[in-house]
Amino acid sequence: MRILRHSGDTPHDLKGAVIALGNFDGVHRGHASVIAHAQEIAREKGVPSGIVTFEPHPRSFFAGTASPFRLTPFRQKARLLDAMGLDFMANLRFDPAMAGRLAQDFVVEMLVGGLGVSHVVTGPGFVFGKGRRGNGYILERMGEREGFGYTEAPIFSHPDKKVSSTTIRVLLRRGQVSDAADLLGHPWSYEARVESGEQRGRQMGFPTANQALDGHLHPGPGIYAVRAGIVGAQGTQWHDAAAYIGTRPTFNGETVLLETNLFDFSGDLYGKRLRVAFIERVRKDMTFRGMEALAKQMEEDCNRSRDVLAGLVGRSEPHPGELPSSD
Repeated sequence: MRILRHSGDTPHDLKGAVIALGNFDGVHRGHASVIAHAQEIAREKGVPSGIVTFEPHPRSFFAGTASPFRLTPFRQKARLLDAMGLDFMANLRFDPAMAGRLAQDFVVEMLVGGLGVSHVVTGPGFVFGKGRRGNGYILERMGEREGFGYTEAPIFSHPDKKVSSTTIRVLLRRGQVSDAADLLGHPWSYEARVESGEQRGRQMGFPTANQALDGHLHPGPGIYAVRAGIVGAQGTQWHDAAAYIGTRPTFNGETVLLETNLFDFSGDLYGKRLRVAFIERVRKDMTFRGMEALAKQMEEDCNRSRDVLAGLVGRSEPHPGELPSSD
């Protein structure tokens, strides 16, 4: 999958594509349904299929430093979209000019003049443009005038819950990562470089890879069974692991950290990128009388995490694919 930064830079071989238009935060099952509709139309027409999305997320632009909400920052979103077999991703910058652009101007300048689309697909209720005045009706009418087709994909049906990024965020904050994965269609993951820590885990026999979570949405405090992927030039090496998210109340900590113990692993992870895919919460956060009691509980937590992970199907790589190329 090729990544385009500006609609005006669209290569000739990607002109006439069928595109799915939206924010696609989380790339959940509802998003996958919209994308599948676009890909089906593209196959019928014999043209490329792509995504048109925005960075930063429009909500980040308008809300500024409000509470973190992004389910998938750019790297994770690009990787998930690439795994779907799309030909390209047009990642348009959402800046003051974009925020102030009328819906009709966005269609004419970006979709038609820049990308040269032949068909646009959105999810139900998608809005865009200045004042959120653009919608499916606008796209349909503009398509008739400018020569492209429009399809509003049907609502994705889940037997138990509404599939939405908002619902998934709530589940993650509650620590219900397996329920969130059911709506996402894949485990939620977090990726960052490993930083040096206070070595307490190593002192207790459970060395951990420490990652900062400042400014990022994350699951509620507790111990989780996870898959940890060491990201390298030759791909991602996956390991079973147990991870802790919290402030470490036993040691009067204040900063929320992610600490991951990779099972049966020995090696130096400092400075490397680690992708942690959350499978199931083993327990909530607790305060212990001291390191001995904590170490005993950590052994139990790791054993329970091993049991959870032993039952997984398709364990090798929770998120297929590496970061796609950029044009």
